[in-house]
Parts: sequence; C-alpha cells; structure tokens
Amino acid sequence: MSGILAENLSGKAVMGSDGTELGMLYNITMDLRTGELDNIVIDPTEDTPTRSIDLETDSGGRYRVPVSRVQAVKDYIVVQR
Repeated sequence: MSGILAENLSGKAVMGSDGTELGMLYNITMDLRTGELDNIVIDPTEDTPTRSIDLETDSGGRYRVPVSRVQAVKDYIVVQR
C-alpha cells in the first residue's frame, strides 16, 4: 500500500480476491517500533456472508487481515483470500 494517502482509504469497501464483499475498512494497525503497517481491520456489513469467511477476527467481530495480503487499492481494497 505504499504511496497511498490514508485519507484516500477512509470508507473504502473491501473485497476478497474471489469477489466476496468483506465489509468496509475500519482501521489500519501498525508496529509503533518499526512504523511498519500490520493489518487492515474490516468492519463486516450486514450482507457479509460470515460463515464462508475464514479470517482472523478481533474482539469486536472485525476481520484482521495482514497488509501483505492487500493486492490492490482502487474502487475497492482487494485482499487475497
């Protein structure tokens, strides 16, 4: 995700590489020691098929996806599934 301003990511929908809509970008976490981005945090929508999604979740039920799995950022943020 190098070269993309955070303000351009705000409110972006997130989709799996298989076309599954995962939800909306909620937050991005980073390692404070190194400054490296860690995860994108996705807030699933009501239409997200939660049973078929095998991603790590946080205590709030949001998906945590390593930044290394982000494949593209255009109209959607596309993550490898």
